Amino acid sequence: MTTKKSATSKQTPDAAALSRAPAAADRERLLHGTHHDPHSVLGAHPATGGVVFRVLRPYALAVTVVTGELRVALHDDGDGFFSGLLPLRAVPEYRLLVEYEGTVLDTEDPYRFLPTLGELDLHLIAEGRHEQLWRALGAHVTTQQGVPGTRFAVWAPNARGVRVTGGFNFWDGTGFPMRSLGSCGVWELFVPGIGEGEVYKFEITRPDGSRTLRADPLARRTEAPPATASVVYASHHEWADAEWMAHRGDIPVHEAPFSVYEVHLPSWRSGLTYRELAEQLPDYVKELGFTHVELMPVAEHPFGGSWGYQVTGFYAPTARLGGPDDFKYLVDTLHQAGIGVLMDWVPAHFPRDDWALAEFDGRPLYEHHDPLRAAHPDWGTLEFDFGRREVRNFLVANAVYWCEEFHIDGLRVDAVASMLYLDYSREPGQWTPNEHGGRENLDAVAFLQEMNATVYRRCPGVVTIAEESTAWDGVTRPTHHKGPSGFGGLGFGLKWNMGWMHDSLQYMAHEPVHRKYHHHEMTFSMVYAYSENYVLPISHDEVVHGKQALVSKMPGDWWQRRADHRAYLGFMWAHPGKQLLFMGQEFAQGAEWSEAHGPDWWLLDPSYGAAADHRGVRDLVRDLNTLYRATPALWQRDTDPAGFQWIAGDAADDNVFAFLRLDADGNPLLALSHLSPVVRHDYRLGVPEDVPAWHESLNTDAARYGGGDVANPDVIKPEPRGWHGRPASIRLTLPPLATVWLRPA
Repeated sequence: MTTKKSATSKQTPDAAALSRAPAAADRERLLHGTHHDPHSVLGAHPATGGVVFRVLRPYALAVTVVTGELRVALHDDGDGFFSGLLPLRAVPEYRLLVEYEGTVLDTEDPYRFLPTLGELDLHLIAEGRHEQLWRALGAHVTTQQGVPGTRFAVWAPNARGVRVTGGFNFWDGTGFPMRSLGSCGVWELFVPGIGEGEVYKFEITRPDGSRTLRADPLARRTEAPPATASVVYASHHEWADAEWMAHRGDIPVHEAPFSVYEVHLPSWRSGLTYRELAEQLPDYVKELGFTHVELMPVAEHPFGGSWGYQVTGFYAPTARLGGPDDFKYLVDTLHQAGIGVLMDWVPAHFPRDDWALAEFDGRPLYEHHDPLRAAHPDWGTLEFDFGRREVRNFLVANAVYWCEEFHIDGLRVDAVASMLYLDYSREPGQWTPNEHGGRENLDAVAFLQEMNATVYRRCPGVVTIAEESTAWDGVTRPTHHKGPSGFGGLGFGLKWNMGWMHDSLQYMAHEPVHRKYHHHEMTFSMVYAYSENYVLPISHDEVVHGKQALVSKMPGDWWQRRADHRAYLGFMWAHPGKQLLFMGQEFAQGAEWSEAHGPDWWLLDPSYGAAADHRGVRDLVRDLNTLYRATPALWQRDTDPAGFQWIAGDAADDNVFAFLRLDADGNPLLALSHLSPVVRHDYRLGVPEDVPAWHESLNTDAARYGGGDVANPDVIKPEPRGWHGRPASIRLTLPPLATVWLRPA
């Protein structure tokens, strides 16, 4: 900053006479925000007689060029334009003194700098193959020719012009038009002197000449909602999870223990920031024994009631809980505690907010150009145009971004079925078949295959998980393996088993006296258990919107509901497939979850009369996880049919399910679920003849879990009496509404 006196110090006598104002056409286009190459007009340019300087600074009273010892006041051409011809042989390094009412700004000229994006970046963007797109587009603190500032770049191929606007120019972008970098649709500008923390948007002139103010699609930080501006960001986090990152992929996920605690961060303990969560969440999850947390969408979203599933800032963690480095700190802390971090990722759709992606540059860009294909009928949102290479690039790079920049260990991809089918939630006449006459969205298939292949190639140890609710063939098959349908596999590592979830919860909701008529609802999952690599999800979707919390789905009185709850968890942890449990269900919260207040932690307070009931269920979850991780039979062969054998799959009258789980060496675990509210004495089960004795390693009816403590405390020795098609058998006491695990003694 300098004084008014210095700004108007000695001038060359003929500066006004040598003025070289911009041509009328350029002037008009710059004022209306429709100039594709402002650098060809503004800045310093060799000309006959010297170097011509042109500056556009609305509301400025005067502009002076300073180069070395020379100071020249430019001619005021009106409307914020200033120009002059200096008798110089070459374009020098220079600065501008811009005088406003009451102050003078000493600044660099943005229009003296060369483009900051190279030909390779632009080529990859045009081809839709820039796997680190976030390093090219968006806002980046950088230095050009020794001058610090921020580089802005945005893809807007339909725009007639783009300008940067923000707090640094009082939200008037007139003086900061961006240049178009060729045919790829990218606009760029380096703005000297601004850095981290500056808020900004892009002012886009649409094809019809109207203007729209848009948040940066590649913004890596945003204002906290309801504010919508993007924020210039540079990371300073130093990772301390090198050991975790080096070994997270040592064992393939489908052959490793994988027990997931699903969390909605804003409501897990309401009011906590990312850093405050880092002080509590890792300890809690570690104490309960889960191997991973799964975070409901973290990317920025305007409406909290969407739980993050309507994203506007795909590259920015929500600012509600802190900055991007704060989120990195949370992930880092979880890793140091030995806990993997999965994140819900939402590439299926985006909201229609007029400051975000919808018709971003005046025409459909991120969404499909066909309104019927663009509109998502279920959520009032817009579907991405998966057939457009730049849009696929935006999403594929986004998946890579979270894994590379935030060390995320897995992406659970939301609403995959809505992407795969052209007729999803649509009536006849509301959709058009694909080129083969089918209902498959071929563009979405290609996108998912590309995303999975890219993430697995670039990010060793990461897993992708599909929330796919249909019987699409080959969700977890490699992309290069074609199935009966003729499609290659989608390439996911795991898939949510929605069928198991629906059937088993439906069975549990029946009164025990009626369960024998629905026995198949608990056994049918084994018909297809090895068709994909499955996760068994009891997620947030199952405990909201009138579906009731898990314990409240169960019939009977409070004791019976808790017993069913515990027995169901024991069955779930023993069933082939990985486990996922939503927060609050680990201590049998009775109320549905609400994002407004989160889990009912007060139920665990010792001063609450029934706290022991809830603490007992939580203790069971901890013991389930501890035994699970220590027992390879429960996870090592989840995707291998040889790792499972029915003992009693047809004991419908008894409401009994009994099966063996076997590890790679054949070591067994016998799981038995008895879902009647009676005690059964001397219940006979067939067992392998090569196990000399069994002992009870888990009983969900144990008193410490809140049960009646009906147990088999002694070692159980087989008798040489054939049963269930096996040469030996054991006799057990079956506790009511309970799951029992037996191990070789």
